[in-house]
Amino acid sequence: MEREQEELQSLGLFGIYREACKIIFKWRRIFSQITLSLVLPLSVIFLAHIESNVLLSRIFKMEFVIHSTRADNPIHKRFYHRVSSEWAYFWLFKFVYFTFLLIFSLLSTAAVVYTIACVYTAREATFKKVMRVVPKVWKRLMVTFLWTFLVFLVYNLVAMLIFLIWAVTDGDNTVSVVFFFIILICYAVGFVYLTILWQLASVVSVLEDKYGFKAMLKSKELIKGKMWVAIVFSFKLNFSLYATQFVFQYFVVSAWPLRFEYRIGVGLLCFLLLLMLILFGLVIQTIIYFVCKSYHQESIDKSALSEHLEVLLGEYERLKPQDIQLKESEWHTSKIRATFASSGSQLAFSVKKAITKNST
Repeated sequence: MEREQEELQSLGLFGIYREACKIIFKWRRIFSQITLSLVLPLSVIFLAHIESNVLLSRIFKMEFVIHSTRADNPIHKRFYHRVSSEWAYFWLFKFVYFTFLLIFSLLSTAAVVYTIACVYTAREATFKKVMRVVPKVWKRLMVTFLWTFLVFLVYNLVAMLIFLIWAVTDGDNTVSVVFFFIILICYAVGFVYLTILWQLASVVSVLEDKYGFKAMLKSKELIKGKMWVAIVFSFKLNFSLYATQFVFQYFVVSAWPLRFEYRIGVGLLCFLLLLMLILFGLVIQTIIYFVCKSYHQESIDKSALSEHLEVLLGEYERLKPQDIQLKESEWHTSKIRATFASSGSQLAFSVKKAITKNST
């Protein structure tokens, strides 16, 4: 990130990739510590999602057996009582999975964004400082996530309503099928757009005094002009993540006919690739924020950003307007007192001088 603002605004996707690689390799110590403490658990949690797929597959097999056997069959009764507990375990697993995924995702985002900002402002970035800031920034990121979740919820409900209306009103013909795919494509585009807004809003929540819905509005303005860069990056990242997960599930978890040592090797390769992808993605989404700021000619004031980072760290406290007015009032009061004191001393000196003169 050792580039001037004019250079940042002209960076394309491959330029952003090169910039991310330079930062990660130059400050590899701090990023290694962040990876081991936050990104590694996040990767484990991400791969743990495969367990839910295995559970769901097992539940579907049980339900198939239940529907294909008679009620008086012992297998039917055994599976009928077991499938309810499997569903309960499935939803419990989903809840725990998404909870920990959210926590470590936000913590990793906070740590990486703060570190990149320290690099940009030439501030010392140590792992101890980063971990002091992360809990404070995490609250702001959580508010932004909740707003994003609400927007996604409304978006999906509207999309479900549109699909329901299509299913009820349209007939089984070519025009109906074409219209369905048009709706599906529009839904996918909107979903990707909201995902990009969330990623950029997360960076805004750390580096600016905006979070929640305001951060989403800010990211909406910033992304204009660099939309295709963000879309291509988001598509490539998500495709790589899910491709890695698929390879891990198919070759490692699903007992595909590979020798045990080969399965261990493939599993380690997938895990290392996942670590690099997550870290690389977090660094790039932060760089995209600075590129968008530069593209819109918004001044990237390093001193103001450094001051903001000090506030997050707790080393600096900004004065509120009422505090400034109070200090100004105290300054005027002290000045008036000094003026009166000076006038009083001059008057006393004059009286003393007059008395001395009369006595002589």
